[in-house]
This record gives sequence, C-alpha cells and structure tokens, in this order.
Amino acid sequence: MRGKSLVIIPTYNELGNVRVLLPAILDSYPELEVLVIDDSSPDGTGEYLRSLAATERRLSLISRPRKLGLGTAYAAGFARCLEGDYETAIQMDADLSHDPASIGPLLAAAENFDLVIGSRYVPGATRCGWAPWRKAFSRVANVFARAVTGLRVADLTSGFKCWRRCALESIDFASFSSRGYGLQIEATFAAWQRGFRILESPISFHRRAQGDSKLTLQIILEAAALTWRLRQRRIYQVPRTL
Repeated sequence: MRGKSLVIIPTYNELGNVRVLLPAILDSYPELEVLVIDDSSPDGTGEYLRSLAATERRLSLISRPRKLGLGTAYAAGFARCLEGDYETAIQMDADLSHDPASIGPLLAAAENFDLVIGSRYVPGATRCGWAPWRKAFSRVANVFARAVTGLRVADLTSGFKCWRRCALESIDFASFSSRGYGLQIEATFAAWQRGFRILESPISFHRRAQGDSKLTLQIILEAAALTWRLRQRRIYQVPRTL
C-alpha cells in the first residue's frame, strides 16, 4: 500500500498485552506508525505507553480522563488519522487476539478495496483457544446481525479492519449511536451503505492473552438494539463484497 499507514489501538487495563503487542508491530513493520488511545487505565498501561512513546517516534498516545468506550476511542483515532497524511488506518484490539502478522495481508488487500475486514468466518480463518460457549455466541451474534441488517458480511463484529482514507473521510464516526462493540457493525454498515468496496480477509483469531474481556450484558443489548435501528435505515442494495 502506497502512502503512510496508522495502526489504531484502544486500551483499558492492557499493560501485560501491550508490552508484547507494540514491540511486535513496531519491529515487524518499520514503515507503520501506531496510535494508542488509553482511557486512564488503573493498571499502569498509560504510564508504560508514555515511557515507550518518549523513545519511539512512531508511537503516539491519546490519554483520556476516564473510560469513555470503544466507539469514542476509534472516533478519536480516525479523526487523528485524517488530520495527518495517512492513506490507510488499521484498527485492532490490544488483547493479542489479533495477530500482528495479519496486518501485512490486510494492507495488501487495501490496494483494491476500501474496507478490508479481518474475518474469523471465511475460508482460511482459524479461531484458537475460545471456549465453546464463546464460539457459539459469536456465531449467533453474526447470524443475527446479518439477518437483521441485510449485510452480506460473514464477520460483522470483527474489530480488526483496514480502512482506506476515502472511506474514513465519508463517515462521521463521532455521530454513531454505539459506544461499545456495536461500533463494528455500524461502521461496516456505513461503508456498505455508501457503496465502498468491502473484502473479508481470513485471520487467525486467538483468545485474549491476559486480563478480562470487556464484553458485558449492556454492550450485548446495545449491539442488538443497534441492528434493528440499522435495519430501519437500510438501503436495499447488494454490497460489493467478495
């Protein structure tokens, strides 16, 4: 991919994970820059990031005063991307569930697509270490979201995505109604609704390495309600997916 690329990573209590993740990205991809949005993690994540950023010019940090949610973190990250001269943005989780080795294939696919989704549910994808109930829940959530919204995307809840600048410029992420994981569905819906070219690229998805999942009942209910709102806004067209 020509032009600069920015990796955007929200964090909250991910100290043990970012100590592994950030060196892996920075060492493997010398051309990439990384932006971390930390919501005042009480475990010392922010302090570690500030220390690392002081010596690593390719790492920058947005420190927020309290826990404000995943959706607003990505909105802040995308805004920072558009303020700079970046041509692509990669969003990913901090918990090591997203393998940095997949960043290269996502960027390569973005040569021909406006949104590349790191998908757990297309041929070639693998899911490692998930409990059976979590696998079942994820499957059901995606089937439900597809049925309600009409999007022909296998992994609507994926948080591992590569965006081209043209797609980011057309979407007002700050206006999204979702503040949690529903953002993943709402963002893909917005790209599809605007006719952008979407591709799902297989990834290896791993169970969180350390720390606790941020998934709560409130987040699940928010995402379920969101899908029905998106259905009401739906434009009946076939998204250009492969």
